[in-house]
Amino acid sequence: MGIVGDGLERAVQQAFTRPIPKSAGAQMRYLVKQFKGTRPVAEALGISQRTVERYVKDQIRRPRADLAQRLEDAVRERWQPRIRAQAKQQAATSTGLVIDTRARFGFTAAPGTTDDARLRHLTIALPPQYAARLFDAQEAGASEQQLRNIAAEGLGEVYFRDNGRRAHGLEVEFADVEHVEFDL
Repeated sequence: MGIVGDGLERAVQQAFTRPIPKSAGAQMRYLVKQFKGTRPVAEALGISQRTVERYVKDQIRRPRADLAQRLEDAVRERWQPRIRAQAKQQAATSTGLVIDTRARFGFTAAPGTTDDARLRHLTIALPPQYAARLFDAQEAGASEQQLRNIAAEGLGEVYFRDNGRRAHGLEVEFADVEHVEFDL
């Protein structure tokens, strides 16, 4: 994923009520329970079935760095799916998202106005409809550019056009993104 997609994932993970298992053995046992067997876990992680069994029995305690990252990512992806769904649903229907970004914003506006792109640091609360569009696009497999366009549209509506009270017809461009963080 890209910057916006990863930011959405981190925001949802902040809603977890319990931390993911710490040890490799506990993480592997969780995956075996989720996948209902050691063979599918081995295939998903790219290791042998016997290695998975050794982690489950705590015969191996410290995985290689690349395996440790794959293992943690696999657990984090499947951890507390109901909590994740509830957080997304709440953001999409009532609370919305808070976006904190530092990026270059440019816009297309009426002749005679300044439309030079400027680097800005913004922390804005996006309404629930934009949160819903971002989560729906992410689940549908939208590209990073499509997610940026939705975020730019939301920022343009809330910050630049002030919810339709000014700057009618202003189209916002969201480029040179240095960082993006979301909060539910």
